[in-house]
Amino acid sequence: MATHRRLLLCLLLLAPTLSQTVLGAGADGGSQARKTYIFRVNHRAKPTVFPTHAHWYSSAAFASSDDAPLEPLHVYDTVFHGFSASLTASRADELRRHPAVLAAFEDQVRQMHTTRSPQFMGLRARLGLWSLADYGSDVIVGVLDTGVWPERRSLSDRNLPPVPARWRGGCDAGPTFPASSCNRKLVGARFFSQGHAAHYGAAAATASSSNGSVEYMSPRDADGHGTHTATTAAGSVSYDASMEGYASGVAKGVAPKARVAVYKVCWKGAGCLDSDILAGFDRAVADGVDVISVSIGGGNGAVSPFYIDPIAIGSYGAVSRGVFVATSAGNEGPAPMSVTNLAPWIATVGAGTIDRSFPAEIVLGDGRRMSGVSLYSGKPLANNTLLSLYYPGRTGGLSASLCMENSIDPSLVAGKIVICDRGSSPRVAKGMVVKEAGGAAMVLANGEANGEGLVGDAHVLPACSVGENEGDLLKAYAANTTNPTATIVFRGTVVGVKPAPLVASFSARGPNGLVPEILKPDFIAPGVNILAAWTGATGPTGLESDPRRTEFNILSGTSMACPHASGAAALLRSAHPGWSPAAIRSALMTTAIVTDNRAGAVADEAEAGRAATPFDYGAGHVALGKALDPGLVYDVGDDDYVAFMCSIGYEANAIEVITHRPVACPSTAGRTPSGSDLNYPSISVVLYGSNQSRTVIRTATNVGAEASATYKARVEMASSGGGVSVAVKPEKLVFSPAAQKQSFAVTVAAPSAPPAGAAPVYGHLVWSDGRGHDVRSPIVVTWLQPM
Repeated sequence: MATHRRLLLCLLLLAPTLSQTVLGAGADGGSQARKTYIFRVNHRAKPTVFPTHAHWYSSAAFASSDDAPLEPLHVYDTVFHGFSASLTASRADELRRHPAVLAAFEDQVRQMHTTRSPQFMGLRARLGLWSLADYGSDVIVGVLDTGVWPERRSLSDRNLPPVPARWRGGCDAGPTFPASSCNRKLVGARFFSQGHAAHYGAAAATASSSNGSVEYMSPRDADGHGTHTATTAAGSVSYDASMEGYASGVAKGVAPKARVAVYKVCWKGAGCLDSDILAGFDRAVADGVDVISVSIGGGNGAVSPFYIDPIAIGSYGAVSRGVFVATSAGNEGPAPMSVTNLAPWIATVGAGTIDRSFPAEIVLGDGRRMSGVSLYSGKPLANNTLLSLYYPGRTGGLSASLCMENSIDPSLVAGKIVICDRGSSPRVAKGMVVKEAGGAAMVLANGEANGEGLVGDAHVLPACSVGENEGDLLKAYAANTTNPTATIVFRGTVVGVKPAPLVASFSARGPNGLVPEILKPDFIAPGVNILAAWTGATGPTGLESDPRRTEFNILSGTSMACPHASGAAALLRSAHPGWSPAAIRSALMTTAIVTDNRAGAVADEAEAGRAATPFDYGAGHVALGKALDPGLVYDVGDDDYVAFMCSIGYEANAIEVITHRPVACPSTAGRTPSGSDLNYPSISVVLYGSNQSRTVIRTATNVGAEASATYKARVEMASSGGGVSVAVKPEKLVFSPAAQKQSFAVTVAAPSAPPAGAAPVYGHLVWSDGRGHDVRSPIVVTWLQPM
């Protein structure tokens, strides 16, 4: 049995076989309820009588038995071959047995993982990567998200040259979005609503819903998330930018001259349907994008085998055509094994803090001061005026402690500062509950799940967030003081904060719950309190009751970190047009930093004083000043990915669902294959049973300016390594004009099987040429206990 299957027995339920995962064999019996299904079809089986696959799929010849011809919602023909359709389970089960159908799975809803940050990653005006890549002007970044608000200054095409002639995209017109909305900056805009309409009903796709929430049947962004991520990646330079006075200055994306193409696959309040996401991938690659940014995931650490994961399938089709794909890691941290988007052909991006904060201070009646953060910009509380402090959870139960809607008694909170526990409802929604109940202000207190991690919010009343420790002290003061009082003082914007970066408390963590031999996340990027452009359809809180409108907003999440990586990839693609997506990811990983701006180890925001590990930050925090010239890269091609999928136990027909071509797994005679054999920039080794040694092979490619170069290996293991040894052979790599690739072996060994629950061991392998190139790969060693 392959290592992949053994590991999943301990980490997750076993990945079901392809035939089992298809449809549950018509589990609803005779029910006629319709659902959307996605079908992967052998496109080579199309009879020549049909001019296109769309004609074939909708013909009587393709329909099963005597059923009416299909009415596909989407037809996929670039990154994936097949279609989606709304069907009864019995009809879908019949189609599953069609000889040309390779796989089928139900449509699912996914969610979005919801300035100064380019400089924090090492970019400087007219220097280095920005200068060499002309700020990315020849690169097109595709963004799969909630659409775009095209009138924002961040999407101005002023001083941009003509659109690259190779661009094949278009601008889908719709309500409030004429085709003229596109320009030399926003070069494409499309929307995909078929899966959304089939799932929620056609009425859900109208211009406005019954609860007053505005949505547009066009690429226009009603949510704000898509506008924010697109302009984080590639927003044009905008002077005098701020969010109601916070983070004021010049706003620009990581690749400020790169072109943007948006693909609206997510809908306000409704999430993103897999069928629409796959259609977005398909269209983006056909249009000619160079980079795809996807701040979307399953959430809650959800993982699926790659052959039934549309993001994994769509991204493989993109990467195999030379398109770099970045995805968000998820916001379920700091829980272990919470990271999502696990395919090794994509860059999975976690979130870190930057050296900017928005402090607020709570002053108690006894003189104590507590630190928090806030983006509140309205009328402040009166100077030196102490208000009564009240914690509704003391007497009102769980819902009152969380300040859920209709849970707190107005007579008890009127005119007071109310303490609300974080969780179960949006942070800003709790403030609205307090305001509507007559409260004067709010303190949002973290619990154990969030620890000391803080993000700013543009609250609708004076409010700030505090960490778990401060929150506990505040609630104790409110409970044990006869007349507890407090006030909140807002301190604006502070830069130069130390230490930074920290791993954001919410950033999803490893280990990889599907294939532990592939370390995820790959790296972290700025994702806390990020300023970027915003929609004109809703206020900065996103609440329907918030009447404010802002040009920019400040958000936090791995959704914000992902477009930083996408913009970085755009710059690297412009500077090195011959690099593969794997080479670009390698450059970002092997040059990432693991020290903060105090020269100390990058720490975990969730737990004060704890140094972060590769399970938290992957290879480290992106450092673009170094990524331009990484020295060496670890490249990966299609055949390598096929061998990887074979090594983790996937059958040939399952792999074909991903690769779109027939495959044959290579012979494994003489050696047990492992996912850790993939030529990945990180090294994750799993030891199990009596086997306490593992050797992995890596091949480095010299991309430095000098064709002749010599690199020497250095291994750095944590002092608490438990006797684990790491040996590298050879210890020296010599490159020449005739030999630009060199392979080496890394052998990890433990003296004996550790006790159950043994902690992972961390370290780094560094190849140095003595000329400024330090090519760093994280090493993680974990143990699987025998069943």
